[in-house]
Amino acid sequence: MSEPPSDTERPHPQLRRGWTTGACATAATRAAFEALVTGHFPDPVAIALPNGSRPAFALATTGLSGEAATAGVVKDAGDDPDVTHGALVVATVRRGPPGTGVTFRAGPGVGMVTRPGLPIPPGEPAINPVPREMMRLAVAEASALLGAPGDVVVEISIPGGEALAQRTLNGRLGIVGGLSILGTTGIVTPYSCAAWIHTIHRGVDVARAVGLDHVAGATGSTSEAAVQRLHGLEDAALIDMGDFVGGMLKYLRRHPVRRVTVAGGFAKMTKLGQGLLDLHSRRGEVDLGWLADRIRDAGGGEDLARAAETANAANEVLQRARDARVDLPAAVAEAAWRTAAKALAGADAQLEVVVFDRQGALVARTPFRRV
Repeated sequence: MSEPPSDTERPHPQLRRGWTTGACATAATRAAFEALVTGHFPDPVAIALPNGSRPAFALATTGLSGEAATAGVVKDAGDDPDVTHGALVVATVRRGPPGTGVTFRAGPGVGMVTRPGLPIPPGEPAINPVPREMMRLAVAEASALLGAPGDVVVEISIPGGEALAQRTLNGRLGIVGGLSILGTTGIVTPYSCAAWIHTIHRGVDVARAVGLDHVAGATGSTSEAAVQRLHGLEDAALIDMGDFVGGMLKYLRRHPVRRVTVAGGFAKMTKLGQGLLDLHSRRGEVDLGWLADRIRDAGGGEDLARAAETANAANEVLQRARDARVDLPAAVAEAAWRTAAKALAGADAQLEVVVFDRQGALVARTPFRRV
């Protein structure tokens, strides 16, 4: 496989970019189509990406019969911690009825869509629109070059994909039986938030499409489980928000749901209260001075406020406030609600913020209020 392009936007040491499952599926499809027509596999095989570049991919496996050709490409995600890194993406191409163009099937390890709200309707293989278009273009290019009909059935499979999919949110989104074939550029940017934001958006889309009027975004697994218990929510109502509170709320502003819960641990909700909408540590730390001021606002003594300013961590401040019977979490929750409400402003929605401790116990909760 050709070397993935380096990410020149990051400081040294540079992180390698990689290829999406959609790009790998396209390369495998192009090679299998050419072999079906000519009996020979191009190796490496070049494809066009949406940005106009033409990377070449080495083939990891090939197979040819009278009715079908199969080619496989090993996905290289570069330096991104992608669950599909190292997976074999396989395309099997068969001739289709005249005039049908390129149609798609899900092979082993590729999921099927079962819920509305995703870019692909229920009953279709979980192969997203851009990868489908890339594969159609690859077949069209080869068809014109070889003077052969481009009416084919493309089956994409990923050996072991069903097990890998257990480590993704596909099940919650209504994609069953395996992984999705994804990508909008063909390129994976290391540690990019784009894939996570995409999942947040699709989670909201699915919740709306199945008629839910309440969604909850949580910063982690403990707060997600706790907020699900608190409200008795079904899985489709849970948005894997992570640190991207702003990404979820801004999408909900344009695609509203009647009730929205933002849930998280004390430290993360403190950052939200400070005004941060990206709660990752690289975007900002907990401001202990800000927490000290909230202690003063809550009626805490000056000794407690000064101790907060020199604490090691937010949860130490929480424990000190609890011991002193100062309701610091309530002040944090209200401040977090105000930040979240600004991001959600304009939506026809009611918002609540819920704060949990590390064990998942409820420590503060605002009422639902219209933003």
